[in-house]
Amino acid sequence: MSRSTRTSTAVALLAASLPVSARAQGSADAGVSAPSGALAGGAPPHSACVEHIPEGKQRPAIVETFPERGRAGYAAVLAIEVPHGLGETVLPGGFRLLLDSPEGRALSAAGFVIPALDGPAAPRVLRDDAEGQVRTRVELPFVPLPKDPGPQTLSLPSVPIAIARPSGELVTVCTAPHTLRVDDPTANVAQAAPRPNPPPLRQREVWTAAKNVALTALVALPLGALIALLVGLWLRRSKPVPPPPPPRPAWEVALEALARVRNQRLLEQGLTGQLFDEVSLAVREYLGRRFGFDGLECTTRELLEQLARLGTSAPTRDLVEEIELLLRRADLVKFANLTPEVAECELALERGERIVRETMAQPARPTLEVASRVEVPAAGRNA
Repeated sequence: MSRSTRTSTAVALLAASLPVSARAQGSADAGVSAPSGALAGGAPPHSACVEHIPEGKQRPAIVETFPERGRAGYAAVLAIEVPHGLGETVLPGGFRLLLDSPEGRALSAAGFVIPALDGPAAPRVLRDDAEGQVRTRVELPFVPLPKDPGPQTLSLPSVPIAIARPSGELVTVCTAPHTLRVDDPTANVAQAAPRPNPPPLRQREVWTAAKNVALTALVALPLGALIALLVGLWLRRSKPVPPPPPPRPAWEVALEALARVRNQRLLEQGLTGQLFDEVSLAVREYLGRRFGFDGLECTTRELLEQLARLGTSAPTRDLVEEIELLLRRADLVKFANLTPEVAECELALERGERIVRETMAQPARPTLEVASRVEVPAAGRNA
């Protein structure tokens, strides 16, 4: 038994997993029946629908409703009630329109178009499982657009309705052709005159520039805040404390202290005891810092003992005797209330400056090494 395949998905079709074509049988035993409208007087010449009824399966008794009159440009709804089994699905793939299919060309030749599928007049499929009998109501809107003005009579061609069975087999049923009396939109108005334009409606459009600015701000503001936070944390980070300046040499401090004592003019004021005491303190502090002990906390005997332990780095014997003479004289002035003479005070100040200068650390002098000596022969030496 031979079969030929013919596309029948112009107006409404099918599940994505099911075939999108109806098959016409080539013999009388194939189970193909003509649409009900075509049985009486034959299908219109522009009808392209072909039914496909599986062998041994009866044609569903569909009930169709279509208005007799309509107006050009206004949708006329073809309502179809399809009884079917519980596991069967009507229009499993939804409603689609293929303008280049035979059904699409037939519909366009008849003067009908289908409204936008996402508009308010989109097709609807309503399934009702009440009372144990399953029925599906399909509402397909068609907009008549006759080519000529005035009353017209248009014939809606057959429309294929696909039913998917649980076994995956496909049943295609064609509706009957319907006649529609089409009037002009103004046919019910006597001496119709042009109407003014309707009032303007508010329309919202996408403001691309503002949208881009808003998106940029949404990204830039958090990013800027994050950068500012990171910069603030970086500026407030704990910074390493700079190293303290190197300590001044002990002899510089001591010479400045002795110069300060000289510039105070204590002798002119008669403060000989104070001059002796300040000279002693300056020398004691210098000797302690110079040789590594606390000179201010040492007595004269302890200070001399510290100097004696220095060994080779200790001051000379004569200088140690001058230090002892200066410090013991200062002890008498401080503790025995001895009043020194002016000449003795001047001698003590000079002695303190000499002690500091003679115990200063001498800078290391670079040594020059002679690699070799070259003997130059004397000129005019006889052979």
